[in-house]
Amino acid sequence: MATNVMDTLRERGFIEQTVFEEDLYKMLGEKSVPFYIGFDPTADSLHVGHFMQLIAMHHMQEAGHKPIILIGGGTAMIGDPSGRSDMRSMMTKETIQHNVDCFKAQMSKFISFEGENAAIIVNNADWELNLNYIDFLREIGAHFSVNEMIKAKCFETRMEKGLSFLEFNYMLLQAYDFLVLFRKYGCALELGGNDQWSNILAGANLIRIKERKPAFAMTFTLLTTSEGKKMGKTAKGAVWLDENKTSPYEFYQYWRNTADADVEKCMNLLTFLPVSEIKELCRYKDERINKAKEILAYELTKEVHGKEKADLVLSQVKAAFAGGSAELLTKTVSGVETVLQAMVAAGICKSNGEARRLIEQGGVSVDDTKVTDISMPVPAKEFVLHKGKKVHVKVVVE
Repeated sequence: MATNVMDTLRERGFIEQTVFEEDLYKMLGEKSVPFYIGFDPTADSLHVGHFMQLIAMHHMQEAGHKPIILIGGGTAMIGDPSGRSDMRSMMTKETIQHNVDCFKAQMSKFISFEGENAAIIVNNADWELNLNYIDFLREIGAHFSVNEMIKAKCFETRMEKGLSFLEFNYMLLQAYDFLVLFRKYGCALELGGNDQWSNILAGANLIRIKERKPAFAMTFTLLTTSEGKKMGKTAKGAVWLDENKTSPYEFYQYWRNTADADVEKCMNLLTFLPVSEIKELCRYKDERINKAKEILAYELTKEVHGKEKADLVLSQVKAAFAGGSAELLTKTVSGVETVLQAMVAAGICKSNGEARRLIEQGGVSVDDTKVTDISMPVPAKEFVLHKGKKVHVKVVVE
């Protein structure tokens, strides 16, 4: 392991907080370290908020360390209160398992499940759902101070509206997960977003108390804009890695529209391009930054959806901007329910009959999906209509 992965992560802007940093740096430079990141299976797809964690795991594995992907099948039945003002709805075991299955395919694009330091997926439901409450309180609860817990950042927002005792247990369970993984797999490091610092540190401290051996915590910067807002949200909602929830075209366009001030950060955190190349691409603060945005959008679409679909999106985008315009022609329409109606209302076709014929002939696409049904409903409040290879209009539905 030539380059210490902490140098890589720090150079690219990942690391926010660590504990016993010198010892951690030495350990990561000397041997293969099993580490884990937790994912709550609260949806049937990962989203942009998870993206950075997947890239971080990739860097860690490339440096020779072993990823343990912890699916929170047990803790998801409680819900993580971190940064939330409301209580999560409880999920059934069946829903959780379905979501876990969906995660695996997406993660395999970033993490290898083969080889010497192959990643493994574990579910904390395997040990949490059969816990004896009294035994748990005696073994784990005895090492937690309520006075310290209520000061934790992860409970801050929920304290304003009322934190249930159910949610208050979350920190203990996450710390216990770390202890279980330490005992079972030798996992000595937990990684996560900086909003998880209190929970991750609790686990490292618990291992040091119970096992009298070193354990470490490291958190990453959150994926936010230069204005401090979380990235990954659009008017339609979250930006998903599942193409059925967010099409490759929409995914590309989301990153293509990154604010100038955020391009370099996103490139460092989310692509595998060399830092020197990123600096060169982002050194211009005028219209030349658009080239960097195009590369960012293409690279991320390729990472998530594969080269073939990224190339398809790129060809559609080039066709849309063939006239040299920096922006798509935008048409605002109202009172439409179907794509056919939107085509007429936006002036792409003169009549319903013409629109129907175009659809039946296969000459109409919405974003990157060919329209085959004349009754297809409009997919969103904003989408791009493609008529053949030359007409591309952004439609906004009021």
